[in-house]
Amino acid sequence: MKHPLTLAGSAVLLMIVGIAFLGPWLYPHDHIAQNHAAVLQPPSWEHWLGTSRLGEDLLAQTMRGLQKSLLIGLAVAVLSTAVAAIVGTLAGYYGGRVDRGLMWCVDMLLILPTFLIVAVMSPVLRGQSWLLLVVVIAMFQWTLASRIVRARAMSLRERGFVRAAEYMGARGPRVIRTHLIPNMAPLLIIDCTINVGVAVIAEAGLSYFGFGVRPPDVSLGTLIGIGSNSAITYPWVFLVPVAFLITTVMAVGLIGEGLRRTIDRESSKAALV
Repeated sequence: MKHPLTLAGSAVLLMIVGIAFLGPWLYPHDHIAQNHAAVLQPPSWEHWLGTSRLGEDLLAQTMRGLQKSLLIGLAVAVLSTAVAAIVGTLAGYYGGRVDRGLMWCVDMLLILPTFLIVAVMSPVLRGQSWLLLVVVIAMFQWTLASRIVRARAMSLRERGFVRAAEYMGARGPRVIRTHLIPNMAPLLIIDCTINVGVAVIAEAGLSYFGFGVRPPDVSLGTLIGIGSNSAITYPWVFLVPVAFLITTVMAVGLIGEGLRRTIDRESSKAALV
């Protein structure tokens, strides 16, 4: 956490989280309140970031959209990383038929057009909880990471401490739980941080095309989709959610890059010793 990139990304992300979850308690406007006398007004002292096409305060809507996008991004990242860790570790440690069967499933998911599948499933998602959207996004996001985890597990299973645990009678689940997963923790942490940004972008893209979060609820994707029609004439309606989306993804990316560089440096030191 002492790496400059990690510190910078953490500071920006904490600021965004504070705006998203503490801002609505301090800001006087509600995200669903409509003021038809203040439709599409530019930023002012009354409406700090302007208003949207129905007179809603844009900052209040963006804070609400940030809440939903951050929650979806974090939930997808944790779920997809957990699935990738389980599938990749099982395939790499056991090998043989287990490896071939799991990797066949991974290959099948990799060749499927994700957006098309979600579009086909959109009638099922309509009117459902946003948690179902989390499951759908995570279902396609763990595949590449599972291959990386598999390769790492195949390397670790040949190490002396794993062999020693097996000779002492430790079975596969115990070896995976106490030896493989802890040694892959840095890799999984980096993957989880990156997945947050990827999931936020995925949710924004799906919501932009009408397959994600549904009105009256909002996310950054829905706000960008609504504002895109007025991007030229009323640019603040489009640029405000886009700016928050870019800042969020960049902050998460900086954290992941800082962690990666730190782990690479420590690994190089250990190799030299």
